[in-house]
Amino acid sequence: DLLRPTYGPRGLDKMMYKTDGTTAVTNDGAKIVAELMVKHPAAKMFVAMAESQENSCGDGVTGTLLLCAELLIEAGRLLQKGLHPLTVIEGYNQANTIAMNTIAEIATTCTSEELRNVAKTALTGKGAEGASEHLSEIIVEALQTVDADPDYVTMHKMNSGGLFDSKILHGIVVRRRVLLDALPSELSGAKVATINGDLAPRKQIRTAEIEIEDANQLDAFLAAEEAAINTLANSLLSSGANVFLCTGTVNKGLLHQLMRAGCFVAGEFDDSELRNASLATGSRIIEHLNDLSAEDVGTAGRLITERKAATDQVEDLIRLEQCPSPKVVTCEVGGANHLAAEEAIRAIHDSLRATGLAMRTNRLVDGGGATHMACALTIREAAEHEAGRNRLAMDAFARALEIIPSTLALNTGVDALDRILELRATHRSGDAGAGIDPSGAVGDTGAKEAAVSLESAITAATETCASMLRIDQVVSARGD
Repeated sequence: DLLRPTYGPRGLDKMMYKTDGTTAVTNDGAKIVAELMVKHPAAKMFVAMAESQENSCGDGVTGTLLLCAELLIEAGRLLQKGLHPLTVIEGYNQANTIAMNTIAEIATTCTSEELRNVAKTALTGKGAEGASEHLSEIIVEALQTVDADPDYVTMHKMNSGGLFDSKILHGIVVRRRVLLDALPSELSGAKVATINGDLAPRKQIRTAEIEIEDANQLDAFLAAEEAAINTLANSLLSSGANVFLCTGTVNKGLLHQLMRAGCFVAGEFDDSELRNASLATGSRIIEHLNDLSAEDVGTAGRLITERKAATDQVEDLIRLEQCPSPKVVTCEVGGANHLAAEEAIRAIHDSLRATGLAMRTNRLVDGGGATHMACALTIREAAEHEAGRNRLAMDAFARALEIIPSTLALNTGVDALDRILELRATHRSGDAGAGIDPSGAVGDTGAKEAAVSLESAITAATETCASMLRIDQVVSARGD
């Protein structure tokens, strides 16, 4: 009941306030379930199921939870009629197999236009819906650049503009303090070297005492140190790099040497930021400074730094843009306030996962409850040929599948029962693509989703329901 009003294009958001005083506005089923304080052991199974659906598909969590809850309600009615739980489970498993076969039969391959539909379907009903046309273009382009792997698309909040100002950046954005004001704030044709460690001459690990009897000896000692820095600076410059990014600290003397040569230097990157920089520019991460050679250097079209002197954020922005063949891209998300931007990022993240899945598997099905209804009809027909008691469970499974189009209809404000009967009749007369559209009417919705996402949702709901039906009694055990 908590999640039902959030489902579909007309679903509304929930505002959650946490015990530490922060609030979040969202209608992402996975986010809501993950944040709830759940004590009941059966409810914890639901949370685990939601997590597994979110991890495997990124979308369809609310649908999975609604379906599983409905299966349990139907099972409860059957148990009251005197059916054995294992008979119900058997019937459910048979029905699940039929549903999987039906989805496999009606799945279609995807064109780029349909991929945009998948992205739009995953964005619909979330806070980012107003700009779904614009964002779906960005999502498809980002995924085509990084071979459909959503893990290589990073997000960045611009803290300005609206959702329509969001854009895709072929490169990365990092929040880091710029070490010196005199460093160049813009470099075109950047040659990037990524270093895992300090940018400094090698330190002496041994402790030794040097006795100095003469002032000249001290000068010579300092001059040797200076010479070591000069040699290191020259060897770094000889690799042809003019942007140096490292995970450790930067030696001040070396920093000034490199700055005079017109180079940009930034230190104290996280490992993940350094890895992203290396993937975006095509450079190789090196561990030892003297190893740096021309082959290890990557390229980026431009490097831009934005100084933020007056804000409360300590960091400035360092951007590497226009990388020729990036393995990592960044979606810059605009938003009037940070709550809106965060909800948009959640929506884009789900949409990236769902679209990436569709690109990799190349199998799509119709959304808007159309596929659920098609499966329900096939299961009903199969149940007619079943002689045992499990046909009752199969009928129940078919009824439970109809909760999805029914909830969609309910959230648009029309009478759910009328719409379900109309949708059944439409499907019976051969229109397998009909679903509930955003206005609540029965017809072609244009919504598409990855077949794998739906298969995983129905299977997860069936398995969770089956494991709960096997429990006949909840016994409190001692926890000492």
